[in-house]
Amino acid sequence: MAATPPNPAASAPRRKVSRHRGEGQWAAGHFTPLNGNEQFKKDDDGLNVRTRIETIYSKRGFDSIDPNDLRGRMRWWGLYTQRKPGIDGGKTAILEPEELDDSYFMLRVRIDGGALTTGQLRVIGEISQEFARGTADITDRQNVQYHWIRIEDVPEIWDRLESVGLSTVTACGDTPRVMIGSPVAGIAEDEIIDATPALEEMKRRVLNNPAYSNLPRKFKTAISGSPLLDVVHEINDVAFVGVRHPEHGPGFDVWVGGGLSTNPKLGVRLGAWVPIDEVPDVYEGVISIFRDYGYRRLRNRARLKFLVADWGAEKFRQVLEDEYLGGRKLIDGPAPEQPVQQWRDHIGVHRQKDGRFYVGFAPRVGRVDGATLTKVADLAEAHGSGRVRTTVEQKMIILDVEQDRVDSLVEGLEALDLTARPSSFRRGTMACTGIEFCKLAIVETKQRGSQLIDELERRLPEFDEPITINLNGCPNACARIQVADIGLKGQLVLNDRGEQVEGYQVHLGGALGLEAGFGRKVRGLKVTSEELPDYIERVLKRFQAERADGERFAAWAARASEEALS
Repeated sequence: MAATPPNPAASAPRRKVSRHRGEGQWAAGHFTPLNGNEQFKKDDDGLNVRTRIETIYSKRGFDSIDPNDLRGRMRWWGLYTQRKPGIDGGKTAILEPEELDDSYFMLRVRIDGGALTTGQLRVIGEISQEFARGTADITDRQNVQYHWIRIEDVPEIWDRLESVGLSTVTACGDTPRVMIGSPVAGIAEDEIIDATPALEEMKRRVLNNPAYSNLPRKFKTAISGSPLLDVVHEINDVAFVGVRHPEHGPGFDVWVGGGLSTNPKLGVRLGAWVPIDEVPDVYEGVISIFRDYGYRRLRNRARLKFLVADWGAEKFRQVLEDEYLGGRKLIDGPAPEQPVQQWRDHIGVHRQKDGRFYVGFAPRVGRVDGATLTKVADLAEAHGSGRVRTTVEQKMIILDVEQDRVDSLVEGLEALDLTARPSSFRRGTMACTGIEFCKLAIVETKQRGSQLIDELERRLPEFDEPITINLNGCPNACARIQVADIGLKGQLVLNDRGEQVEGYQVHLGGALGLEAGFGRKVRGLKVTSEELPDYIERVLKRFQAERADGERFAAWAARASEEALS
């Protein structure tokens, strides 16, 4: 509940005292906006900006866009202004938004559950080539992001996406973002439960729904029935994880309050088992708690993780049951079992439950282009498939391949530099957008990550241990640096000549799924971009020399000396 507002000091009558209304929680009756973001959301629902884009801005051009739409409401339809070229990382925190803004946009296509038909993938690729200068990055939340989008072209892009059942609605903004799901839902041999029906009903209830279009901040969702725990459930606002109840059978364990950025927190279990037909009710209850009780006064405390940290799991579950589920008590249930393997990305060739196969393959740090995506669609169809998937590791999967066509498909992917047999470095390296397009970034990431893969493959050709190397251009952790084996947070550092250059603060030993936890930071350890291959080679060789039998990198990094990690 909201804190009691302080009384102004009677002894200081000349001093103007500002009385904020608690944390701005609607459930406490605090509806007066307490910051500019809350004000523009109250002034007009972000969903309504689509009409202005279609009827005004796309016809009159970039300069006609209202600032509150440009840097606010347009996010409700997946649009962010991208970074103006030529602005170095040292200016990121100094310049005003209008100085950083280019007149082009990033446009995010939401792909819930990572599920695409080959026809949809082909349209995504065609839009990329025609309107986005070929860009089409795969994100670690299963989306595709375009760059270089002109406002004049947005209505046509929407028409083409929506003609094949795709959308950009609430792909950004203070909204229910894309719902990530197991990319092998409904087909994996080892699946506990297929979450697809629940995911579809969750989408139906909340997308484009004004009841959920003004949240305190973004709201991230994950659901999977895979025993591999393949949707990074620990770092979502709400997650449903497939489990088998000893009495009730397959269902879902509920987690809330996860998130990274500058104040990372792992989600907590509510201890509740939910059958699949009740998942949408529980989901709607959790998102409603966030809407009504979430902190709206300060943007940096407006994520659900802060409310969960203050309330605890027991109170959160009680409020959910009493106020949002009509007094219905949830069934206590078991925690998910630890996965039996470290790689959870579905890369390689795997048998489906119907006897056919799926093939997972690895682009470089999620960077692809529209021409490649159309070729993937063609290749999949030529091998009898009509379905593809994206993953939360910036990878892709082709489903439904007959056994006698698998080898030919793998060869075709190799010809596109999309290998189904990647090195540990190609498989485990991710990178965010970086300074090339992102206004928050300080350093370059995509090209750096690709070069790092090549260099490590050359230096350590025999290294075959699971290893995750995540590069982020700023502290906001879009590439999940805190939960990587080697997490690299971009910042400006001094080289050995005393010059300020691009570099990274290093996090070591983070993990999800297997003993989840955040990586440690070695005091004063910062590495320039040029030194990065030398540093990682040195640390991995020490890991190989010092590890116990079967020991994972994260476990070794937790016990290693600072000298070994430097």
